[in-house]
Amino acid sequence: MAGAVAAGAALMYFLDPSRGRRRRALARDKVSHLVSGAEKAADAARADARNRARGALAEARSRLREDMPSDEVLVDRIRAAMGRVVSHPGSVIVTANEGRVVLSGPVLTGEADALLDCVRGVRGVEDVENRLELHDEPGNVPGLQGGKARGGERSELLQRRWSPATRLATGAAGGGLVAYGATKRGAVGTALALGGLGLLVRSGANVELRRLVGRGHGESVELQRTITIAAPVEIVFGFFSDFEHYPEFMSHVRRVQDVGDGRTHWVVDGPAGRAVEWDAIVTRAVPNEVIEWRSVEGSEVENSGSVRFDRAPEGGTRVTVRMQYAPPAGRAGKVVSSMLGANPDKEMEEDLGRLKTAIESGVPPRDASAPAPM
Repeated sequence: MAGAVAAGAALMYFLDPSRGRRRRALARDKVSHLVSGAEKAADAARADARNRARGALAEARSRLREDMPSDEVLVDRIRAAMGRVVSHPGSVIVTANEGRVVLSGPVLTGEADALLDCVRGVRGVEDVENRLELHDEPGNVPGLQGGKARGGERSELLQRRWSPATRLATGAAGGGLVAYGATKRGAVGTALALGGLGLLVRSGANVELRRLVGRGHGESVELQRTITIAAPVEIVFGFFSDFEHYPEFMSHVRRVQDVGDGRTHWVVDGPAGRAVEWDAIVTRAVPNEVIEWRSVEGSEVENSGSVRFDRAPEGGTRVTVRMQYAPPAGRAGKVVSSMLGANPDKEMEEDLGRLKTAIESGVPPRDASAPAPM
């Protein structure tokens, strides 16, 4: 039943009499783009795997033969390694003499043991002499001011960005889990399929899980476009300040209602044609200069932005639109929306193009959400 409902919804979405042709064209472009991107990703993954294999082989060879680096090379190796475990590596003084290393200088007490273990593990180190000055707090020690705490060496899967080879392997594993989970019934099959889907989305988006679900810094999507319209700034500002006319030149805005006191109610197309609604309030409006807005607290889609108007040197008006929004499902929501054909960047560019044509020619566009009467 669920499959039949999904198939029916897909048919209604792509065979819609008014927008079906455009949606099918967008879907074809999206599939073509995904195929091209997959080919490039596969090439990058192969190159990454090849380079990693060469590096691992070189590392193994170097460990099999006696490694007696010069004092300068050994110090460089130590400094490269200790930067992962101490927050102020520049304050640590490192000297080496035929494999015997001396560490001195100020260091935080909580980082001292990790630093010593790290240095002892560097190839070529025979012995470590500890002359470090331990400090529980940075206090007034100049060398311990600022800095950033280090978490030590992190495994590939715990890093913020995955390498191409890791993304390919994880994506393949996720696809396998989805396929295997689909053949199983009950909670176990569902859990496997959901886990595999999570791996697929994580490898495709290449961002941390907390950002995929809309948690943590940086989950907002930012858009910016600039266009020059051959018309006086007063006319252009008048078009933008009348929010109820936005559906006449925007393809994804179904309705905007002015509810008074600078507040508006928006209804727009979401993923797969689902309507998404929220209320917004104008926070700043300077005639012929700028309009700023933000969604009210608790909105389904949190967003804010501004439209700035400048008189172009060559004549006309330069319009700069900035907008940021948080997808309801975080970055994963944006990835899924993109796969379904929603492209906010392209839609904003097309909407501004319709507005430019309408103002300059005086002919309202016919491919907007709610075309104006001729």
